[in-house]
Amino acid sequence: MRLALVFGVIGHLLRRFAFAFTVPFCMAVWDLVSGTDPSTGTTSFAVTTWLSPVSYVAAAAVTALLGAWMGRWFRAGPVFRRSEALAVVAGAWIAVAGCGAIPYVFSGLTPVNAFFESLSGFTTTGATILTNFSEYDRAFYLWRAMTQWFGGLGVIALFVVVLPRLGIAGRQIFFAEASAAAGDAVSPQVRESARRLWILYVCLTMLQTVALMFTGFNLYDGVVHSFTTLSAGGFSPNPLSIQGYANPAAEWVFILFMVLSGTSFTLQYRAFTGRPLDFFRDREFMTYFGVMLLFSLLTGALLLGGLPTFEELRTGAFQVASLMSSTGYASADFEGWSDALKTVLVLAMVVGGCAGSACGGLKVIRYILSAQWLGRELTQVLHPRAVIPIRYGRVT
Repeated sequence: MRLALVFGVIGHLLRRFAFAFTVPFCMAVWDLVSGTDPSTGTTSFAVTTWLSPVSYVAAAAVTALLGAWMGRWFRAGPVFRRSEALAVVAGAWIAVAGCGAIPYVFSGLTPVNAFFESLSGFTTTGATILTNFSEYDRAFYLWRAMTQWFGGLGVIALFVVVLPRLGIAGRQIFFAEASAAAGDAVSPQVRESARRLWILYVCLTMLQTVALMFTGFNLYDGVVHSFTTLSAGGFSPNPLSIQGYANPAAEWVFILFMVLSGTSFTLQYRAFTGRPLDFFRDREFMTYFGVMLLFSLLTGALLLGGLPTFEELRTGAFQVASLMSSTGYASADFEGWSDALKTVLVLAMVVGGCAGSACGGLKVIRYILSAQWLGRELTQVLHPRAVIPIRYGRVT
């Protein structure tokens, strides 16, 4: 493995990533200059001090300098081996998470806790070590949400767009990082595919922000929650998650966009650019949506002990959509729910979403292919000479 080449590519990624700290820096400066307590009706944030904008300047400087030092080994146009492409992907995630942890250290977290919070954000895991949410300012939570937004569609997918100098290496690195169903593509060129998917990702984020504002969210809460919904991450500046906002209309908005976060972005691109029937033709999406609908109705029925009302249906649909898409939001405290309800939620979490989406989990397509394989094995017990190929779409 040519480690110099791997470090060189990671260095170029870090140099571009340094610009990401500009957004929380501007937020910190704005709150510092305004001199007011940036509180909303639902969450009280700490007052911004001069240390907050300094932390983002320091993080940007360290990231840019480290990137420049590592990037000096880069040579354009190399053909990457598979092991080198995988090493770039793994190294980039670790390097980006390490640099992204710098503002957290300035906010008082230990280096280990800061790296944990940063890595949890970029991988959209959603785990957190925060206990007192009132200790941190708005810029802190904005950066925390941005880490999930960058990680949702993939940091590598973004850098394939902004680093055309990678050439053929960009294609190898992209496919080493991407997860998609067979045949998924929006363009024969990887860089163009990544660009179109990021355009869709940005547009959906803006659309959710506007929708949340119509339901009563302010701009800040709308943006932060849109970042963490489309990425299927689930970070919220409210310690009670979405339950803390007590906004039923907003919950329906979250349900819709959590469903989309668990849907293949390439399928969404095709559907939203002139082929809406592709949603109904895609076996994985229809299975995913059907299972989600079934579990939502079952959860609502178990909550009420009979035919669910509109409120129980909303509550059930929210938890199921959150868990199937691996977002992790909560609109109710289901700790006190019955064991039967918890079992349904666990099953929803195990099923997961679609390949090529922001969600984690096994992906629905693997269940579909496993069922086909099982059916073939059982059939061949009765018909040993039968040739039964496993097909998904047009791919065998």
